[in-house]
Amino acid sequence: MDAELTAKRLAEWIRDKVLAAGCKGAVLGMSGGIDSSVAAALCIRAFPENTLGLLMPCHSNAEDKRHAAMVAQQFSIPTKLVVLDDIFDEYLKILPDFKPEKSLTQLAQANLKARLRMITLYYAANQLKYLVVGSGNRSEMTVGYFTKHGDSGVDILPLGNLVKKEVRELARSLKIPGEIIEKAPSAGLWAGQTDEGEMGFTYETLDEYILTGRAPEELKKRIEGMRAASTHKCTTPPIPDF
Repeated sequence: MDAELTAKRLAEWIRDKVLAAGCKGAVLGMSGGIDSSVAAALCIRAFPENTLGLLMPCHSNAEDKRHAAMVAQQFSIPTKLVVLDDIFDEYLKILPDFKPEKSLTQLAQANLKARLRMITLYYAANQLKYLVVGSGNRSEMTVGYFTKHGDSGVDILPLGNLVKKEVRELARSLKIPGEIIEKAPSAGLWAGQTDEGEMGFTYETLDEYILTGRAPEELKKRIEGMRAASTHKCTTPPIPDF
């Protein structure tokens, strides 16, 4: 991959999609991770005067906020801070307790955080007449590693055809800080959570399978099982054909 050419083409693509929608700029969540950092750097290229990054901590790791601020400063990206801790806590107080397994409660609460961020992004987008830019990549989309109507609730996905290792190449070309590129990928859903720990395999292994079809048989079955189980997350809601 020619990273410099890819960055140029993606910035142009973002600009074309935003203008075609009759909008004026781009808004995106800046989590301090590599994907959102790359997306932010592309957006500011596309719209130097009309890009907004939202920092939306929700009982989040302080390092993530520091990394997001670091990227915003490096690329001169205007930001707004929207702390979601209190609204998340208050929402949990009024939601019914279905008494499921502890792991399911943890997942539901993590998804709630992502959906609160989606609501916040669209509130800003509606007021500014911007499109919401997502940071999901091909690796995550292949196995459904995202929150439906959360971080997938966006208007465009400029990184959607890039596997994780290609996002890293792009990050290096764009001069994203090294500590962001090298830290363990995490959605920041709970303390100690990492993408690879949850998926049960590395991005390197997943990328290899996506690009070449090569992987141990057991891993192939796991990846294809995750892909099949998350099909509903990647398509519009089905409707009867009669």
